[in-house]
Amino acid sequence: MKKKLIFAIKGENFLEYKREQLIVQIKQFWSEYKLYKNKFLDLYKNALYKLYQTYKEMGKIQVNLISKISRIQHKPLIKIKYKKSFGIIVPDIKYKIIQEGHLPAYSFEHTSHNCDDLIIILKELFETMIQFAEREDLMLKVALNFKKINRRINGLKKKIIPELELDIKKINAILEEIERENFVRLKKTKDLIIQK
Repeated sequence: MKKKLIFAIKGENFLEYKREQLIVQIKQFWSEYKLYKNKFLDLYKNALYKLYQTYKEMGKIQVNLISKISRIQHKPLIKIKYKKSFGIIVPDIKYKIIQEGHLPAYSFEHTSHNCDDLIIILKELFETMIQFAEREDLMLKVALNFKKINRRINGLKKKIIPELELDIKKINAILEEIERENFVRLKKTKDLIIQK
């Protein structure tokens, strides 16, 4: 029981150390996460503004037609690999747009300059969105790992270690009681021997 208690205390100390390391990692990831989130939201707002401007100048039907034609010309290529980062398996997403033609799928004559800006912003938005999604996934997994470690520490502190200490106290009390009984028995036996 004492060995189990020592092992549980060592486990608790190790988990405390791991939790401190996770807190440091979360602080590092949090600043990076906020940076990508702000970048993504800014690009998203710009893309919506440019889309609105393009709709206003060209009309929704023409923008949808250009979008459908551009789908034929642009092929997205996505490769997902998983890597271990700080003991957590996270996806590493490689994103690339393969463009079949060098010129856009629309004429410059009847289109708005906002359409060109929108396409450039959308390409950057997709790359930033993937990077943001990677950071968000990493933050979620680190947070879940932190929660799991916290639960284990609480289990050790509040349940396992106190139960082991209580069991050790009970066993010690029983052993002391047995020792006292044996002492009394031996004393009585000695007294009986002396009387005989």
